[in-house]
Amino acid sequence: MNEDFFAQRLAFLRGKKNVSAREMSLAIGQNESYINRIENGKVYPSMQCFFYICEYLGVSPSEFFYSEADAPSRLARALAVLQKLDGRQLALVLDVAQALAERPGDG
Repeated sequence: MNEDFFAQRLAFLRGKKNVSAREMSLAIGQNESYINRIENGKVYPSMQCFFYICEYLGVSPSEFFYSEADAPSRLARALAVLQKLDGRQLALVLDVAQALAERPGDG
């Protein structure tokens, strides 16, 4: 993981939530430039602030670092549902998911 990952991931997840860096900074109890300074690589959050950031973004700490998914919280919810299915149901869902993944996106 490179040094820029944290800042880039924070900016990405914040953008998905469609909030400004100032709004997020104030919402987690920090000064208005806090998130901007993190995203510019000037500071890193304390562990406590990192947990506040994750809570605000609606992701777990592990989901924050799992950059392979655009919507990590949705992926986690999907996994929780899939774990409740029997083998036949899971095979059906897997077939549908594979068909969707092979389909070209709509844009």
